[in-house]
Parts: sequence; C-alpha cells; structure tokens
Amino acid sequence: MSKPAEFPEQQQESQPGKQHKMHPEPEIIRKGYKGAEKLKDKVVIITGGDSGIGRSIAIHFAKEGAKVAIIYLSEDKDAEKTKQEVEKENTKCILIKGDVKDEKFCEHAVKSCIDTFGTVNILINNAAVQFPKDSINEIETQQFHETFQTNIYSYFYMVKNVLPYFEKGDTIINTASVTAYRGSDHLLDYSSTKGAIVSFTRSLSKMLAKKNIRVNGVAPGPIWTPMIPSTFDSVSDFGQDTPLGRAGQPSEVAPAYVFLASEDSSYITGQFIHVNGGEIIGS
Repeated sequence: MSKPAEFPEQQQESQPGKQHKMHPEPEIIRKGYKGAEKLKDKVVIITGGDSGIGRSIAIHFAKEGAKVAIIYLSEDKDAEKTKQEVEKENTKCILIKGDVKDEKFCEHAVKSCIDTFGTVNILINNAAVQFPKDSINEIETQQFHETFQTNIYSYFYMVKNVLPYFEKGDTIINTASVTAYRGSDHLLDYSSTKGAIVSFTRSLSKMLAKKNIRVNGVAPGPIWTPMIPSTFDSVSDFGQDTPLGRAGQPSEVAPAYVFLASEDSSYITGQFIHVNGGEIIGS
C-alpha cells in the first residue's frame, strides 16, 4: 500500500506565500515548549520573520525573553499575526515592511530597530526566494539577479548595518539549506546562493572572532512553510524522501536558532546545524 499524502495539493500564486492560506498551517511552537530566559532583554532582528521558520524563530525568541524586530516583504496579515503571538509572551515586537534586496531599506530597517529598542544583539538572516527550473536555459537573468539579491546580497547589507551596534557576545545566524551541501537539479540558482551563505558565514565568523561576535548558521531540509506551496506545482509528497519519511515543521527548526543565539553555544562559531530529517551530508 502506498504511503498517504502528508499534505493536500495546493498552490499559491506568488512568493513569499501566505501562511494563513496553507492547509494544514505549519506547526510554529510545539506544545509544552517552555522558555528559560536564555535571551532575556536581548534584541533580535529577523528577516523574513512574518511566517514559516521566521515566525517560529520570533515566537521562540520571545518565549526566551527577547525583544523582536520583524522584517517582512508584503504579507501584512501574517506579519500582524506573528506580532500578536510575540506580544502574548509579554515582550515587545515591531514590524518593518520592505524589500531586503534594497540596501537603503536594510539601513532603514536597522535604524528603526535602534530607534525603538536602543540596541540590537542578534541578527537572523532568513529571507529567501526560490524559483524551480529544470534547465539552466529556463533561468532568466532577471530571476538569477532576484535570487542572489534576496538570498545573499541582503545578508551582506544587514550585517554591514548591524555591526556598528554589536558588542562582545552578540551573534549572527544565517539560514542556508541542505541544497548548499548536496545540490539541487531544479534549484540551481537558489542552491548556489545557499552555498554562498555557507562560505559567507564561515569567512565572517573568522573576521569577527577577535571581537567575540559569533557567526553560525542553520541548514534546514524540507520544512513545511509558505514558500513550498508558492513555488512547487505538487506538495503531496513533499519531504517524504528524507530518512525520517516526512517534512519538518518550523517548530522543529527554531530551537536550533535559540541554541546558537544563547550562551549555550558560547564556544561555537563558523558552524552549521543541519535540521533535515536525517540526511547525511558533508559539513
């Protein structure tokens, strides 16, 4: 007997996708998760923080006592929902709407965080786009530029703007992907940007180590987020080819960011945590 589909077929017309239109919606916080003030009074900026992994990170960080600045592109309803969930944890949250491809916007976003909270301690680069194509000839120059500008240029812009405010012990966490390590025959430009993020993270970690600013990353596998129905024609078997036989949920990824942002990982820099359902890949 064939394995039943984990997700019903569904598509969305554009990225970054709408979480409130997904069925089922992603699991953002596992029942029973208890914060332990690991990030008490820290201020975090999260790009792509309105939904999916970004929303889960925001709420987990709030449960650990952090104040949260969420950068998002256009999904107002999802962003407002995330803000509400963050504020239920008795902490503050601001929403900053704009396009991280724009260097001036990234400068504005960091300034907005500083104007509100007075500081920033953690940067999480998480925003991304992907446009599946089966042939390099199908990848138009405009798509190529958009993928790189969103997925890696923005990381550079955000880091450059937060560093003047960073102090000893502050942290940067970059979101890569399993595709950076094993490649992807239908995500050539996307996986290329994720490989660039790995090298960027490792090089930046060496650059900032003398300042005791740690730089690490998370490389998720197939995770059920709005990006999936907004980019793939079929989702019914999404993630079923992993060793665990299923897709992951944002709630299973975000705790890795908590670990890397907290003192629990004080002797870790330049490294990636692979949250991918058991796929063994090169480090």
